Amino acid sequence: MERTLIKNLNTKVGEEVTIKGWVNIRRDHGKLIFIDLRDSTGIVQCVALPNHTEAHEVANKVRSEWVVSFSGMVNKRPEKMAIKDTLNGDVELEITAIEILNESETPPFNLTENTDGINENIRLENRYIDLRSDRLQKNIRRRHEVSAHIRNQLSNEGFVEIETPLLTKSTPEGARDFLVPSRLDQGTFYALPQSPQQYKQLLMSSGFEKYFQFAKCLRDEDSRGDRQPEFTQLDLEMSFVKQEDVMALNEKLLISLVEDLYPEKRVQQKPFPRITYKEAMEKYGSDRPDLRENKEDADLLAFCWVIDFPFFEKTEKDSWTFTHNPFSMPKEEFTDDLVAKTNIENILTTQYDIVLNGFEIGGGSIRAHKESLLKSVFQIMGFEDDKIEKNFGHMLKAFKLGTPPHGGIAWGFDRLMMLLQNEANIREVIAFPKTGEGRELLMNAPSEVSSEQLKDLGISLKKETGLN
Repeated sequence: MERTLIKNLNTKVGEEVTIKGWVNIRRDHGKLIFIDLRDSTGIVQCVALPNHTEAHEVANKVRSEWVVSFSGMVNKRPEKMAIKDTLNGDVELEITAIEILNESETPPFNLTENTDGINENIRLENRYIDLRSDRLQKNIRRRHEVSAHIRNQLSNEGFVEIETPLLTKSTPEGARDFLVPSRLDQGTFYALPQSPQQYKQLLMSSGFEKYFQFAKCLRDEDSRGDRQPEFTQLDLEMSFVKQEDVMALNEKLLISLVEDLYPEKRVQQKPFPRITYKEAMEKYGSDRPDLRENKEDADLLAFCWVIDFPFFEKTEKDSWTFTHNPFSMPKEEFTDDLVAKTNIENILTTQYDIVLNGFEIGGGSIRAHKESLLKSVFQIMGFEDDKIEKNFGHMLKAFKLGTPPHGGIAWGFDRLMMLLQNEANIREVIAFPKTGEGRELLMNAPSEVSSEQLKDLGISLKKETGLN
């Protein structure tokens, strides 16, 4: 018999069906054995009666998380036993046959309760079990719905989804790179991308005009609740635009996302308020201000834009570095200062950050699209011309070959999902996250590799002796 999804059982009253899934709860009432069975679409109460002898005997054996196939009749529950406003609250399955598809050992924790209170290491070691829980099922499925909504909206706006490489060049962009040694060209290394920043700008050089992707970004930096060494960005870039165009498109996208998928939530202010960096620091002491009128309301969303960031800041060594990224365009009135490398401390950039409830969920800028502007940024930071050419020669060459004005933004997609799902950290909205120490406990990574693998790469490890 063809399988019926549990969510469709209320349309099958009076019919014989076969359902398949996991045993959620088993309750033995003597002659009656009740089993709640769940699949990816929902849960239904099933009952094994003594008159179905063989099925009743098998029902005596099954335990939590066994994978089974039940065949039987869909019956209406007695009205006094019905549970209103609940999926399948008014039906149950009278089991006539059971097939055990796979048994399960006792699960490491109880899935019928919120797993949020369970030791996180145990949860991550058994992540495939944790992912069966109702909360994480909802989080990951809602993540899919959000990404599908974004894809549809951007596609309708004329954007093209394009993947960019994961094996790329190590360049000084702020965070520490993850490095991948080359076997064929020993002694050289790829870097895993901290972001698709340079590739997306080169796509503007390539004439695509509107690009986006859900990009994996990898940064070898310490983790925290809203950050992982491996995370996902919604990355987009547009040609022939000004700051207002990029901000308007993103604001429209965020509002439609909330209104269509989170109708229970309220956007506090539309259009989003705009605050300069100077005002944010003076008034709130942070460039990520939490503007909620009521911070106890989990369904209140206070978006705002923070604009007019300083382009440069001093390092501990009293040299200049960028505040966000080196590829930004200065505000028009500071272009001459940038080229002349004067008034550096007062140069403002076209950087714009989108902030939600005290978290930065995205940042972008109008980009430098001329060789002279990008070169000036690196010269202010103290880079010699040969180092600029070595690290960014590919960008400079593209800018000399007809790159249009362009700008874009990248959302921290995991962080946005964390806030929309009212979770405390991004690990709750990522299928297979790392720990706070950057370890992947399910497969126990990072781990040692064989001496043969190291030999293929021309790498030898030096053991620390502890001696000076």
